[in-house]
Amino acid sequence: MQTKDALRVAVLGCGSVGSQVVRLLTEQADDLAMRAGVPLELVGVAVRRLDAPREVDVPGHLLTTDATALVTSGVDLVVEVIGGIEPARSLILAALESGASVVTANKALLAEDGATLFEAAEKAGRDLYYEAAVAGAIPIIRPLRESLVGDTVTRVLGIVNGTTNYILDKMDSSGAGFADALGEAQELGYAEADPTADVEGFDAAAKAAILASLAFHTRVTAADVHREGISDVTAADVRSAADMGAVVKLLAICELRDGPEGQAVSARVHPAMIPRSHPLASVREAYNAVFVESQAAGRLMFYGPGAGGAPTASAVLGDLVTIARHHRAGTRGAGESAYTARPVLPMGETLTRYHVAIDVEDRAGVLALVATAFAEHGVSIQTVRQEGRGADAQLVVVSHRATDAQLAATVAHLQQMDIVREVTSVMRVEGETE
Repeated sequence: MQTKDALRVAVLGCGSVGSQVVRLLTEQADDLAMRAGVPLELVGVAVRRLDAPREVDVPGHLLTTDATALVTSGVDLVVEVIGGIEPARSLILAALESGASVVTANKALLAEDGATLFEAAEKAGRDLYYEAAVAGAIPIIRPLRESLVGDTVTRVLGIVNGTTNYILDKMDSSGAGFADALGEAQELGYAEADPTADVEGFDAAAKAAILASLAFHTRVTAADVHREGISDVTAADVRSAADMGAVVKLLAICELRDGPEGQAVSARVHPAMIPRSHPLASVREAYNAVFVESQAAGRLMFYGPGAGGAPTASAVLGDLVTIARHHRAGTRGAGESAYTARPVLPMGETLTRYHVAIDVEDRAGVLALVATAFAEHGVSIQTVRQEGRGADAQLVVVSHRATDAQLAATVAHLQQMDIVREVTSVMRVEGETE
C-alpha cells in the first residue's frame, strides 16, 4: 500500500548498480524520507528475467518484465540503470512524457543523444539528473552544473575510467606488459571479458562529451571527441615515461581553445605522459579523478571510486533526494545549458606536445639531422636525449606544441631517413616534464 504523500519510485535494471539502489532505498528509507522531506516508496523494479540471480533479495511483487508499463503507471521518479541506447532512450522519454522525473547513469545515451532527453525533460517540466553517469560516486556533475555555473571553466582534465587506470598503474609499478596487466584486471573483476569499451577509450570518450557539454555550455557528443585507447601502450613507453619523471595515464581532456572563428571546444581522450608531480599522477589502481580549472575558483580536484555498484548507487540516491525536494517544493532543477553553441575543434587543429622515441644509427651528426627534420615541419624541440650505444642507440625527443598533421609529417620524414632504423614510440605529453 502506498504511504500517504509518498513519491512513487520505479527502478529500471537490477544489476550491480540497480540492486544497490534497491538496497539503499529499502535500508535507508526513513533517513531518505527525512532528507527529502517526503517518503520515497519503491513500487517496481523492471528486469529482463524474473528468475535471474541478484545481489539483493527483491520482493517478487516488485519485479516486472514490462518496463514500459511501469514507467507509464503514474510513478513520480524513475531510475534508469540498464545502460545502452535502446530501450533506455524510449523508456526515459516515455517516463518524462508520463510526468515522471528521471535519474540516469547512462553515459552512452547522454553522450549520443542527450539533446533529445533534455528537450523532453524541458517540455514535460520535469528533472533529468545524471550524477552517476560520470566517475561513479565522485560529485563532478553537480559542481559543473550548479556550483561553478557563476564561473568560467577553462579546462577539465580527468582520469575517468578505472579499468584503464588500473592497467596503466600496474604497468608502471610492476613493469608488466599491457596483456599481462589486462589479464590481472580481468581476474580481479576490474575489466570485462570483452574490455573493448574501456581499453579503446569509448567509455572515457562518452564521459568526456558529458563533461565538455557541462563545462562549456555547448552540446558535445561522443562523436565529437577524439578517441585513442591504451592497447598500443607498451612497457617500453611506460619505462620511457619513468625515465623523464612521468607516468602514462588515459586522460579525458576538455578545454577552451582559440579556433578560426573565436573560442572553440577541444575534447579528446588518449594516453599521455604526465609528470609525477601532477595531482593526477598519484591516482592509483581503479580510482578516478577529475581536475577542473576555472577563472575565479582556480584549480579544483575531485577524487574517489569511479565505478562499482555501491559507489554509483550513492550518486543515484543523491540525485533522487534532490529531485524529491524539488517535487515537494513544486520546482525543478537546472536543465541543459548550451547557449554558447561553440564549435568543436577537430583534433587535427588541436595543439599538443609529443614524446617521440627513435632508433637511430650511432654516428656523428644524427642529432642535427633529426632536429632538422622536426624543424622542416614546424615542430620545435623542447628536450632531446640519447640513450644506448651502437645497435641500441635511441633518441628521445619531447616537442613543444604542434598539430597531429605536423607530427605525422615529421614521423613520415624520419622513417625515410637512412640514419633512422625505426620510430618506436609516439605519445602525447601533458604538463611540464623533465
